[in-house]
Amino acid sequence: MILDALGEVLRAVKMTGGVFLDTHFTAPWCVSARFTSDQCRPFLTDAVQIIAYHYVVSGRMLAAVEGESPFEVRAGETVVLSRNDPHLLGSALDMRPVGTEHLIQPGERGGLARIVHGGGGEPTRLICGFLGSDEQRNPLIATLPRMLKVDMVTAGSSDWIEASLNFALKGLQEGQVGSPAVMSRLSELIFVEAVRSYAASLVPEQKGWLAGMRDPAVGRALALMHAGVNLHWTAEQLAREVALSRSTFSDRFAGLVGMPPMRYLTAWRMQLAKEQLRSGHRSIAQVGYEIGYQAEEAFTRAFKREFGMPPAAWRKAKQLLG
Repeated sequence: MILDALGEVLRAVKMTGGVFLDTHFTAPWCVSARFTSDQCRPFLTDAVQIIAYHYVVSGRMLAAVEGESPFEVRAGETVVLSRNDPHLLGSALDMRPVGTEHLIQPGERGGLARIVHGGGGEPTRLICGFLGSDEQRNPLIATLPRMLKVDMVTAGSSDWIEASLNFALKGLQEGQVGSPAVMSRLSELIFVEAVRSYAASLVPEQKGWLAGMRDPAVGRALALMHAGVNLHWTAEQLAREVALSRSTFSDRFAGLVGMPPMRYLTAWRMQLAKEQLRSGHRSIAQVGYEIGYQAEEAFTRAFKREFGMPPAAWRKAKQLLG
């Protein structure tokens, strides 16, 4: 449904998700929550980074992460925990919280896991889900606040969210194979709406990855670079892809992201190289090839310019440090 630059970037940075929990709370209630890798299965086998969200189907709640003021979330709104920080949810937050891990019950007939909890007063229903990545570093996550809220009603998205939820929940209960895929797509769409809303609130002077992403041409270029990090991009090629002249594209990219496009691509490639050198057993030549360097010597020179030492020495130093 959403095929704009944000959707392309989201797919390019390899995030997948799902909906796994249907909760029914009644006031007074207060819970502490933090998603785990186990809860993300079978949607994502080994989630290194997790973004959690709670969509309020009906009722209201307060939500807060440590060190920040709480805010109210009402029906049709979603709260997104961009770095999966431990958080509190409740009709009031001055109560002793109960950990959600003690409340989760298996779903009936193959449906979502459930929580039914509270004191019998005003009801609140949440649908909880996640997006996850098996990459150590994700440029989108670093740009977001720890917790953000989006009004899906104002965004015009609440109707399709609830329709998709009802369709997928019915499919899960009837054993339809495609329902997990619907859940995963739903998570992506909810997150896209949340980030789009946040991006729209940024001041014009804001620079960085998210500021670039909200521009159609620069966002498209970012998506292309992340989807094809090993391709031999030039500023001219990227400009053609986004239907701009080279000079206009380069100026717009640098003005929004804070650095020229080729400098950005090199910096991102080097971050990926560091992750592979730290965690993998590939040769230096293999690591270089996977991020776009045909020759080991060219990769070594680029890595040394970025970090002050060749990749082999950097890997050895990290191994010695444990």
